[in-house]
Order: sequence, then structure tokens, then C-alpha cells
Amino acid sequence: MSFGNLAKMAQQMQAEMARVQGELETLTVQGSAGGGAVMATVTGKQELVSIAIDPDVVDPADVEMLQDLVTAAVNDALRTARSEAERRMAAITGGLRLPGLG
Repeated sequence: MSFGNLAKMAQQMQAEMARVQGELETLTVQGSAGGGAVMATVTGKQELVSIAIDPDVVDPADVEMLQDLVTAAVNDALRTARSEAERRMAAITGGLRLPGLG
């Protein structure tokens, strides 16, 4: 493989990564807790955009439980976003974990 071919492959990979990163900016995923009582929506860039709470789980006497459900839902959504980003990047890098990519 010549240096020219290697450089061309690197440019193609860089273009594909930019495309995927653009897709991740518009991607939204949801996570839930409590059987869907609390739903969190995050972007592919791992930014929280909304929380939905079923009014039936709001108990003023047990705020700690609601806090735990919100935390669990947000963490679930973030894990899903990270997993999707890793899956999409792995399709480009062939599964190699390259420093600074993704």
C-alpha cells in the first residue's frame, strides 16, 4: 500500500467520521426508569434535552425515590447515546479504538 493510498483512506475515514458526528448531533435517544414512569431524552452528543415524569410517581413523602428514578433514567439514556455513538464510529474504524476519535 502506497503512502498516497494511505492518505486517501485517512481522508475518507475523516469525512465519514464528520458525517457520523453530524448525525449524532441530531440523534435523540430515550432512557427510562420505573417501568417508564420517568423518561429522559438525550442527544447523540450526550446532552439532556428533556425529562418526563408520570404524575402517579410523584409522592411528596418520597422525593428520594423520584430523584433515584430521574438519575436512573438519565444514566440509561446516556448509556444508550454512548453505545450508539460507539457503534456508529466502529463501523468507520473497523472496531479499532483510535485515540481522539469519537
